[in-house]
Amino acid sequence: MLPFFKKKDKNIQKQGEDSTVSANEVLGTDEQPHSNVEVKTELSFHPSSTVGVEEKYYYQFLNNELSPLKENQVSLSGIELKNVEDGYVVSAFVRNSLNKSIHFNETALLLIGPDGERLARKVFNLKGLGNLPARSSRPWEFHFEEQHVIASELPSTGWRLAFEIKKPHALDLEESWEKSLADQDKKMLAKLVQETPAPKPGEVNFMSLQAKQAQDGSLHVTMLIRNGSPNHINLEKLPLIVEDATGEVIAKGGFTLNSLQVKANTSKPWTFIFPPSLLLKEQIDLQSWKAYPQQNEKANQK
Repeated sequence: MLPFFKKKDKNIQKQGEDSTVSANEVLGTDEQPHSNVEVKTELSFHPSSTVGVEEKYYYQFLNNELSPLKENQVSLSGIELKNVEDGYVVSAFVRNSLNKSIHFNETALLLIGPDGERLARKVFNLKGLGNLPARSSRPWEFHFEEQHVIASELPSTGWRLAFEIKKPHALDLEESWEKSLADQDKKMLAKLVQETPAPKPGEVNFMSLQAKQAQDGSLHVTMLIRNGSPNHINLEKLPLIVEDATGEVIAKGGFTLNSLQVKANTSKPWTFIFPPSLLLKEQIDLQSWKAYPQQNEKANQK
């Protein structure tokens, strides 16, 4: 039996906004792209729920106020956000404009603020939601415990609940690189990132790209910093070790990165320059080489 919501007052209005996407972006199926045909979703309650007369009236009223969807869309329409002892509970309509029932399994949801800022994230097991009938709208509750809340404070209105759409791992260039790198080099890097298996979810690793010794004797090492996390990361310091083709450590040093940001699910190239004083060998062989953070296992070989 579902723990449905408390009795509402007479001021019936939604606190949250709507977020809508094509069904195939969420369900991972080959549904037709959404069309311009409008669909009004009918109110649906879970078969095992017990809903009183006042609750039915409340949800029916709110559902009638919802804007129509386009065909082949799914949507989350925010109803209420409540602060509870161990986090927040968000109630929302889960809407289906397809001509068939759908169901969800494990699904990552985001709570997003009025200015597009991320407030909370959690992976929900939505099997309990059951089969969502064709062209229907079902009220449901989503509990974000404190460990899933990112923001220090959550707004009472203007927020929205949204499906986290997993985008392909992409190239993230720092502004200085964007300006100085040739278009052909940008395309080559983007292709490399696209063709290389993405990091595992939540993983951050480093991929060797290029190493060369400058005329002044300094060693220039270019790495891809690969962020498989759903959140941006900021790197303050990085202790780096380099080995040459002989397997010997040829350079070791710590770099201050001044909060270098690598965006969620992206790879960022960065060049680390070892001055001659940090080189541990006079003759180095860069036919093959490895570079890796000191605290991590050795990274990819080039």
